[in-house]
Amino acid sequence: MMNQEFTGRAAVVTGAGRHGGLGEAIVRRLAGGGCSVVLSDIGRQADEATPTAMVGSRSEMDAIAAEIARETGSQVESYECDVRDEAKMRALADFTASRFGSLDIWVNNAGIGYIMKPLREITRSDWQAVIDVNLTGCFNGIQAAIQYMIPQRIGRIVNIASQAAKSGFPFAAAYCASKHALVGLVRSVAIELGAHGITVNNVCPNHVTTRLGSWQNEYFSKKLGLTMEEYLQQMTGRIPLGRCGRPVDTANAVAFLCSEAAGYITAESLNVSGGEEPH
Repeated sequence: MMNQEFTGRAAVVTGAGRHGGLGEAIVRRLAGGGCSVVLSDIGRQADEATPTAMVGSRSEMDAIAAEIARETGSQVESYECDVRDEAKMRALADFTASRFGSLDIWVNNAGIGYIMKPLREITRSDWQAVIDVNLTGCFNGIQAAIQYMIPQRIGRIVNIASQAAKSGFPFAAAYCASKHALVGLVRSVAIELGAHGITVNNVCPNHVTTRLGSWQNEYFSKKLGLTMEEYLQQMTGRIPLGRCGRPVDTANAVAFLCSEAAGYITAESLNVSGGEEPH
């Protein structure tokens, strides 16, 4: 029997249109708890920063939504949205509230983790693309969500940050900067939104070998002059629990922060790293 902890609640999860990704796992976990969910992704390549191989297509989004709805019995819809566009994010919030009658949970999961370059090779357009999605996209999501959460006087907002919100990594200046900034963002907005019964937190997973994670493994192993086996051995050797993260680990942390049990937790950046990230 599914846990029905989120029955009667409605959620948005951005960046959820790819099989095997963190977004899909989060949608499945929330829907498995009885939540009605709108999963969102950009749907198609919009520009050079959003290549087809790295974004959720319309057909993949629809397939994921149908599969999770069938498995969980919850209502799951898909919706195309570019998180960089403030108006489209507000339209996503409107669609969710109209479809389900409320907007109770918003998970900012969309991110660019594939523009990785040595510092001297990063262009201004590279930098801006990462900041626009990873940071401004979360800001847009928060603003869209609170239009409904403030009148309801309750809500849960969770950003998927990263271990890179706490520690630096080579070839990832823009990525680390964008994720570090999310720590400051939630610390600020949580103060304003607490009076309205809204909690705002980050989840900070370490490396997860999703499809994006597989690309990162290949990229970093080559940059560091290691075989894939050597690279993965070094990575797991740093983790006290002896393995990399899995999508379900992040999904479970999100579900906790969205639950009644976490009603007194806000402004936090929760590590989900098997002990690798202690900060």
